[in-house]
Amino acid sequence: MNTPAFNDTMRKFGAPQTVIHSFRHWSVMLRPAQVTLGALVLAAHEPARAFSELSVDSFAELRETVNQIESALTRAFQYDKINYLMLMMVDPDVHFHVIPRYAQPRQFDDIEFIDSGWPAAPNLGNVNETGERTNQLIIERIKTCWL
Repeated sequence: MNTPAFNDTMRKFGAPQTVIHSFRHWSVMLRPAQVTLGALVLAAHEPARAFSELSVDSFAELRETVNQIESALTRAFQYDKINYLMLMMVDPDVHFHVIPRYAQPRQFDDIEFIDSGWPAAPNLGNVNETGERTNQLIIERIKTCWL
């Protein structure tokens, strides 16, 4: 795993503690507010404030990054759909919220995770309550499913 310089957005989402996997141009982190089980943040390492500012190399690596995210989340939690949201309204560095979607509740660490927005857009205002311990267990589960 590469060791990137963490930008302000990455640190806001808990880096380096929440980092699951780092690539040359991207880091995958657990989203501390679990909108759905396994919600992630995919953040660019480059100092870009617009998607169009990313390098050709970042765009090329994005394909492999997304493939690995989807493979790991499938193995870890068997999601039904997946959404990538690039909002960047509060946190200006290029990043996506990766939201696995579930038609039915999922159980993990004795917690029932509900996708309150299903089958419409994710409800980012409704978070499944987790603590540091549960979030660490989610990180470990995804890491064990990463190839």
